[in-house]
Amino acid sequence: MAPDAWQKSSFSGGIDHDDCVELASRQGAFYLRESDEPGSVVQITSTGLAALIRHLRGDR
Repeated sequence: MAPDAWQKSSFSGGIDHDDCVELASRQGAFYLRESDEPGSVVQITSTGLAALIRHLRGDR
């Protein structure tokens, strides 16, 4: 079951924009969704989330 509280990415289009990625956690699991499709939720591991963040930052 996905969580109720979502946090917008700081790289999103701002508070008034719907085009953003949101992150939440519940009982050690992490969840991602796009704000304009809140029903489509992806569960991700902490390792996967860290790899995604490194990739998006361009870390090698």
